[in-house]
Amino acid sequence: MSRAEHIHCSADARRLARRRLPWMVFDYIDGAAGNETGAARNRAALDEMCLRPRVLRDVSRRALSVELFGETVSRPFGIAPMGMCNLAAPGADLMLARLAAREGVPLGVSTMASTPMERLIELAEGNAWFQLYCSGDGSGAFKLVERAKAAGYTTLVLTADVPELGRRPRELRHGFRMPFRIGPRQFLDFALHPRWSLSTLFRGRPELANFRAPGFTFDRTESRARADWDMLARLRDAWPGRLVVKGILDPADARMARERGVDAIQVSNHGARQLESAPAALEALAAIRAELGPGVPLFLDSGLRSGEDVLKALATGAGFTFLGRVFLFAIAAAGEEGLQRMWQVLCEELGIAMAQLGLTDLSAVGRAGWTARAPAA
Repeated sequence: MSRAEHIHCSADARRLARRRLPWMVFDYIDGAAGNETGAARNRAALDEMCLRPRVLRDVSRRALSVELFGETVSRPFGIAPMGMCNLAAPGADLMLARLAAREGVPLGVSTMASTPMERLIELAEGNAWFQLYCSGDGSGAFKLVERAKAAGYTTLVLTADVPELGRRPRELRHGFRMPFRIGPRQFLDFALHPRWSLSTLFRGRPELANFRAPGFTFDRTESRARADWDMLARLRDAWPGRLVVKGILDPADARMARERGVDAIQVSNHGARQLESAPAALEALAAIRAELGPGVPLFLDSGLRSGEDVLKALATGAGFTFLGRVFLFAIAAAGEEGLQRMWQVLCEELGIAMAQLGLTDLSAVGRAGWTARAPAA
């Protein structure tokens, strides 16, 4: 029995990844801000939402596709932008790009990717969106925008919810830095996880690949506090393609972004990695949808772990969703086979949930009548 066959849900992938990854790497992927109550809040909001089953409807044929920017995509979820994916396993970025190409879904390519943006959009066969941080005075960010344009990206995602890097105690306890600083504790950590350590040594230490080119520098701790609405307006002028702002949780901010020409809003609390006290993304989504009405494209990430979670997000008002950590855990657990297995699990979970709700397609799921709040204890 292969390792991938042990993955029956995202919790299995996480459990297997925890065994295989060095402590500092697992906690970098898994951790959240502060005491991690924000991550628990994301999970609680999803768990407290119920879906109302409907019976005796012919659901023998079900379509999992949705419309995204006027085109049909095979699934209502894509791959969230994640920094340093190759920490999960050598070549993880490439595995995710190949998945995006096979399934025809968007791959979020992070500013902090461990493979150059040009290689990833090529391997994803164009199914890639570039995610941008605006650090320092913003000049470096606009250079990356021009580079993304030249590489063929047509969708740009500005991450707006990291004016300063959040404090994640699990990272700090391990002394996590990029590039790695190897002390006695880190050496022991790597020695106790030889499979990861040897494969990483053989393939080369993960690096911030988009900054290896001359003229590009990046400091993970550099302040992003100077980014403002004027910067967004300049970015809108500079970018001819679709522009998404990621990290909005407030309805007023969502409306301001739309007024400045943003094509879509990605409701996100950054997986609770930045502000421990941030509201659950699912609850913010409901408020933003109520503010903007039905016609505005809204996406959701943060805390999604299953196909049922995806369906709950769609029922709350999202037009599309993104998952991240679950894919890295699957790669860490069982490589590319594990990633494909995790994808299949998510699709099966979604399809089964649709059948329980009497749904044959996803076009109606955002309408009233599909959800019910959990009863009071």
